[in-house]
Amino acid sequence: MGALMTVRICLWSGPRNISTATMRSFEARGNCAVWDEPFYGYYLKATGLDHPARDETLAQWPTDPDEIAAACAGDAPDGEAEFFQKHMCQHMRPELDLSWTKHCRHLFLIRDPADVAASFNATMGRVTPDDLGAVRQQFLYEEICEITQRSNWPIIEGVDVLENPEGMLRSICAALDIPFRYSMLKWSAGPRKTDGPWAEHWYTRVENSTGFAAPRPSPHAAPAALLPVVATCRPAYLELRKRKLEPL
Repeated sequence: MGALMTVRICLWSGPRNISTATMRSFEARGNCAVWDEPFYGYYLKATGLDHPARDETLAQWPTDPDEIAAACAGDAPDGEAEFFQKHMCQHMRPELDLSWTKHCRHLFLIRDPADVAASFNATMGRVTPDDLGAVRQQFLYEEICEITQRSNWPIIEGVDVLENPEGMLRSICAALDIPFRYSMLKWSAGPRKTDGPWAEHWYTRVENSTGFAAPRPSPHAAPAALLPVVATCRPAYLELRKRKLEPL
């Protein structure tokens, strides 16, 4: 297991949220290594799903869940003091052993499933409840609280971070027991070597960003066919939303 001095922070999100921008923010702390969606290769191999950059991801990303879990609970790359991991809830299939999460601190990022479904559908052309990860996110929250023997971990909503980046980042850092740094508010534009091989298909907006942008209405249509998907995901979202952090 990794050195006790390593602070491991797991972000748990669904797709089409501000998870990559949040990863940028933590990377900008200056002493924080990041890992972009560690279990994505495993997920694609296990499900056979045809996602953008599937072949590249399977070639470049690990697929053995035990090896991935050990690395997530290990030392930060390059000897950094902090290790931020951006996890997608839908990647964490039910057969996975989550015991490694007891060695980490956790942050849950939520978004209205109607907006998530519309955005995901705009790229993929189809959406299922499993694609959005909201139901799985609620399970992960409860399971990780039990594993870590904590009554709660911080929950944030993406729109709140966009509306008040400093206040929310201060609240996040306080909840995770790490110091807030002003460097988290700005980062340089462009791709990162730490981005997954799928970045060119999903990260255009964040690659053009230099900080958290003000929230804006979703530009994506929400076809009536998405309504059952949203209805399945909404109760889990609303349950987590009851516990979300407020800005400091």
